[in-house]
Amino acid sequence: MRARHGTGNRPLAAVGAVLLAASLALAGCSARGSDDAKSAGKADKGAAAAPQSGAAGDAASRPGDAGARKPPAKPALPPASHVIRTAELTLEVPDVTKALAAARAAADEAGGYVGDETTERDERGHVVSHVVLRVPEAKYDSVLARLSGTGKLLGRKAKAQDVTDQVVDVESRITTQRASVARVCELMDRASQLSDVVTLEGELSRRQADLDALLAQQASLKDRTSLATITLGLTASAPAEESDDGGPGVVDAVTGGWHAFATAVRWLVMALGAAAPFVGALAAVYAVWWWGVRPRRAASAPAADDSSETKSGTG
Repeated sequence: MRARHGTGNRPLAAVGAVLLAASLALAGCSARGSDDAKSAGKADKGAAAAPQSGAAGDAASRPGDAGARKPPAKPALPPASHVIRTAELTLEVPDVTKALAAARAAADEAGGYVGDETTERDERGHVVSHVVLRVPEAKYDSVLARLSGTGKLLGRKAKAQDVTDQVVDVESRITTQRASVARVCELMDRASQLSDVVTLEGELSRRQADLDALLAQQASLKDRTSLATITLGLTASAPAEESDDGGPGVVDAVTGGWHAFATAVRWLVMALGAAAPFVGALAAVYAVWWWGVRPRRAASAPAADDSSETKSGTG
């Protein structure tokens, strides 16, 4: 019974061994195939890299050909500078109106405009004008030189302020703030509760206000850097007779003396006119005393003397 049982299990063991060997053979073939594919891929890459390295070697061996085939790299451009230019110019001109018209024409031809203008007369009656010109930064020097030649220079002050760092900083902050506003908008689109929406709306308003402030600052910087400011002061020249270039002459002395004499006579007449009422009143009082009071006193004086003599005789 035992021998029969052992012989019945032998075919089953043989079949199992055959299946195990077949599975191992298949696994080995698949692994070998993958290894062959990897090695073939590496070989292809090496073959593709070989011509490139060869071409690079040829290019290195022939520097003239390499330079002709590959253009030289362009140098990096420096960042654009942003400068605020201002100037104050004071001139003495023969005619303020004509000089003011010339200043307006210079600003218009340069592509600028007149920002502010004030014209008035000083205490001596001379016309004085102040005008603010805004001209492109590229035409700043030429306009300033043109204005300086229109009259006698009394004063000049120029200033240049580099705000490149400030402009770059504002641009960077604007980019960041815009991204922040966009994130809050996305959160509002996904918000489902009313409390979250209210909170996000407040945050969006605050960030949008900060963004608007940065945009306004950027616009102000752009305006001040693209257009230079020239403040021009115009004063009328003094007439020839009022100039102090020469000393007084004989005619000036006679003229001055005559004016002094006329002034003295005028003041004397004015003084007499002012004293006339008082002099008239005093004359009237004196006339009354002379013609009315004085004769009576003279007549009463002898009568008093006669009465005194009569009293002394009786006594």
